[in-house]
Amino acid sequence: MAASSLPSARAVLGLLGLGAALLLVPGHARADIYTYTDAQGNVHVTSQPAQGGKSGGKMERITSGDGTKSRKKAAQLFTVSMPSDRSPERFGRYDTWIREGARLYRLPEELIRAIIKCESDFDPRAVSPTGAQGLMQLMPATALRMQVRDAFDPRENILGGTRYLRVLANMFNGDLELTVAGYNAGENAVMKYQGIPPYEETQGYVGCVVGHYRSFKAARAPQTPEDP
Repeated sequence: MAASSLPSARAVLGLLGLGAALLLVPGHARADIYTYTDAQGNVHVTSQPAQGGKSGGKMERITSGDGTKSRKKAAQLFTVSMPSDRSPERFGRYDTWIREGARLYRLPEELIRAIIKCESDFDPRAVSPTGAQGLMQLMPATALRMQVRDAFDPRENILGGTRYLRVLANMFNGDLELTVAGYNAGENAVMKYQGIPPYEETQGYVGCVVGHYRSFKAARAPQTPEDP
């Protein structure tokens, strides 16, 4: 299914083909992901299998670079039990870091906010059934690619997720819907189908993010005083 054209899609993300994000490694630079437990019982995730041997831990590959290794195993490893954050204050708690990510990677604040809303509803402790973590629901492999050390740290999560959005926006020439689809389904799926993949989840996700993006943008727009 070809991505439908939003009137403002390229205008919104037209700036995204610029700058330092071209130095980032896109999805083709995937690596095997390993886990090991050190002598103190701490679980580590790495793309360097030699690290486990040096630390005396037993290495186990949980995902392969092409995504064929078991996601179930990764989910079992990374699913943790933490109380959800349902406080009303959470919706404004991360504004500083959202603005920081928007400035750093030249993305609209409203887009970052819309991704967070649809991914975790602003719960920094959220974990998906497949092991995605935190506010922007980073998979462990994506977190490694985006140099995120702690996906449950709100600032790290937001900056890592925004960095990945920046990579996708560069890859898809600033197309809003394809960028959002790539965040959900992966860039390879978008390239394979030359548009939004025909996955019910992804199509619904694009609608969720674009809808919230528009709402957040409208709410932020200056209000015109009513005529007396």
